[in-house]
Amino acid sequence: MDSAAASAIPRGQVDLVDFVDWSGVECLNQSTSHSLTNALKQGYRDDVGLHLESDADEQLLIYIPFTQVIKLHSVVIKGPEEEGPKTVKLFTNKEHMGFSNVSDFPSSDSIALSPDNLKGKPVNLKYVKFQNVRSLTIFIEDNQGGNDVSKVQKIVLYGTTVDTTNMKDLKKIEEH
Repeated sequence: MDSAAASAIPRGQVDLVDFVDWSGVECLNQSTSHSLTNALKQGYRDDVGLHLESDADEQLLIYIPFTQVIKLHSVVIKGPEEEGPKTVKLFTNKEHMGFSNVSDFPSSDSIALSPDNLKGKPVNLKYVKFQNVRSLTIFIEDNQGGNDVSKVQKIVLYGTTVDTTNMKDLKKIEEH
């Protein structure tokens, strides 16, 4: 990781890639040859030759479930100057969203990505709206140049895990 990206990580926050439930990750309208794995998975997302690309039009709908509850602090969405995402809407804990119903739900946060963001500058989120996140849906509505194809080179989610109580570990207290 370069020092600029390392210094951009907020104190106490971690890259949440280790908490992604890969068996449930989905991306609608992705190109078969340029899939979400290229932008999200460790190792792939740092390869400049790999990226996620939209297929039929510029929109992408990405569903990322987590293996445990997380608090999401900030996101990095890198992309090229022209085809990089512009308007990005984030939804928490909404399963089975599609392009037909994405406008039916209010987004937890809406981001307009700047050229600096596309180069890797993190976007801080409305932290109070991302406290008990089991899944995140990322809707890329359009891109910088108004093109038919959107490209995402890298997606990084920064936050922390929520310490939860495992109910199986609790012991019943008997009355005397």
